[in-house]
Amino acid sequence: MTAPTSQALAATVISGSGLYAPPAVISNEELVESFNTYVELHNSRYQKDIETGERTALQPSATDFIEKASGIKRRHVVNKEGVLDPHRMFPIIPDRHNDEPSVQCEMAMAAGQQALDDAGLAASQIDAVIVACSNLQRPYPAVAVEVQAAMGMAGFAYDMNVACSSATFGIQAAVNAIQSGSARAVMVLSPEICSGHLNFTDRDSHFIFGDACTAVIVQAAEDVKAGQGFEVLGTRLKTQYSNNIRNNFGFLNRGDESGMGKPDKMFVQQGRKVFKEVSPLVASLIGDHLQSHGLVATDLRRMWLHQANLNMNQLIARRVLGRDATVDEAPVILDEYANTSSAGSIIAFHQHQSDLAPGDLGVICSFGAGYSIGNVILRKR
Repeated sequence: MTAPTSQALAATVISGSGLYAPPAVISNEELVESFNTYVELHNSRYQKDIETGERTALQPSATDFIEKASGIKRRHVVNKEGVLDPHRMFPIIPDRHNDEPSVQCEMAMAAGQQALDDAGLAASQIDAVIVACSNLQRPYPAVAVEVQAAMGMAGFAYDMNVACSSATFGIQAAVNAIQSGSARAVMVLSPEICSGHLNFTDRDSHFIFGDACTAVIVQAAEDVKAGQGFEVLGTRLKTQYSNNIRNNFGFLNRGDESGMGKPDKMFVQQGRKVFKEVSPLVASLIGDHLQSHGLVATDLRRMWLHQANLNMNQLIARRVLGRDATVDEAPVILDEYANTSSAGSIIAFHQHQSDLAPGDLGVICSFGAGYSIGNVILRKR
């Protein structure tokens, strides 16, 4: 599948960014202790079935295994107690009354206000809102419309989901809205409650995700003061269908009661296949996108990559640069936040961009289920 040659995207700027991370933090040590207690309880409960071969004994996890496999050391979560309860193993997030802000709306408001302050804007100056994330807590009304109303923003709003690439796809949608004349300032929000769809009883994935929300504001360049923000030089998106990362939860589940509560109704992946197949796709997309703008990898000052797996990011950076990247060139935040799905690359951007000088180039690149890949080339103003 070949992507069309992109045209240079002018007159749009990322003028501000924001981050909200829940205050509760779970270390690898806490997570492993809870998981291993669950394993002991499970194996004891089903000891006879295990002895007869009807069930397979669960294996314990370990902190060194987690860090070696992923680079993750801790993660922020909306609720800690439920996750660490070996008799429960999923977060406690009570339903809210319809007149109260939803959990994702609350997260989005916190990150969104930071982005407004960073951009020097009032909420009334935003005329489009896109909530772009991997899992929405309800089908409708759109969370984006709820955030729009709660923060006093006008114009239009909608939700979108392209899994871990949602934020970069949302940035392209924001750029398109500005270039078409339908908006002057767009807020892109990624409220990710990954702990809600993570199977904390699965040894291979129980450590992967954390919760967070990011926000970026995209504006018409002429509305942003000189020297502020990052000019969007171009965006490029790619999708290629794969079942290697999947979540089958949905409203049709009740149509087949036999499948309700099964592991496939949460996050499931074939990690080795994803690593092998996605890494070259991402590196190729970054290289081709740079080339279409007359740029080469050595022109890049920074790569804000999707924060899913340290080994994967190191491989992609090596393929792009032709050598190992320094932490300065490809900063890592997943040790603190874990995989926050679409928020990850934006967290890296938010926390590692203030040291760039005017003219410095960087790319925000996300990749995940779909497969979906989004790339945004930026130049510091």
